Amino acid sequence: MNIETLIVGVFQVSCYVVWSKSKDAIIIDPGADADVIRRFMAGRELTAAAYLLTHGHVDHISALADLFDSAPAPIALHAADLKWAFEGDNQMPPFYGVPRRPSQIARTPDDGMEYSDAGLTYKVITSPGHSPGSVCFYFKDEDVLFTGDTLFAGSVGRTDLPGGNTRKLGTSLKKIAGLFPDKTLIYPGHGPSSNLGLEKQTNYFMQTL
Repeated sequence: MNIETLIVGVFQVSCYVVWSKSKDAIIIDPGADADVIRRFMAGRELTAAAYLLTHGHVDHISALADLFDSAPAPIALHAADLKWAFEGDNQMPPFYGVPRRPSQIARTPDDGMEYSDAGLTYKVITSPGHSPGSVCFYFKDEDVLFTGDTLFAGSVGRTDLPGGNTRKLGTSLKKIAGLFPDKTLIYPGHGPSSNLGLEKQTNYFMQTL
């Protein structure tokens, strides 16, 4: 499994390009800088197999429609965030305007659903709290978890934005802590990667569950 981290946008979102043996790749959280993502894909001769969104906040989805226009592939966004992700409230001026909605959103993933793209199989883990429709994507064979803004190295996502809920975020963190082994690698929506065991030991928000 190959994982390339592209830091995009003014809020430095980690957009992940994930691929295996084929030239098909999964793009996770294309938050900005569509040209940067396209150049990387072209340089590796990769083709988009799917766009996975850990949640709907503008800094994680703003390059989505542009990429989809030039390289259509199934888009996955939880229904609870799809309700507002491309509406007027989802903007952060002067940095981000309202994200343009792609012409087709094929998937509304929910807890426990499994998909296979680019020769890789993964499961959807719902993790509301940072947003109502936050999800994580777990690649079991590789023991890799993409956590979006649910869990960071040393911290967690904020809950003071519309739809955020501190109690639900705590429940989601407890769920993650109980589902996966300590050696599970964590790739968050911002900042460095980590592993679940280290977060249990050192992350205040995981220690207080």
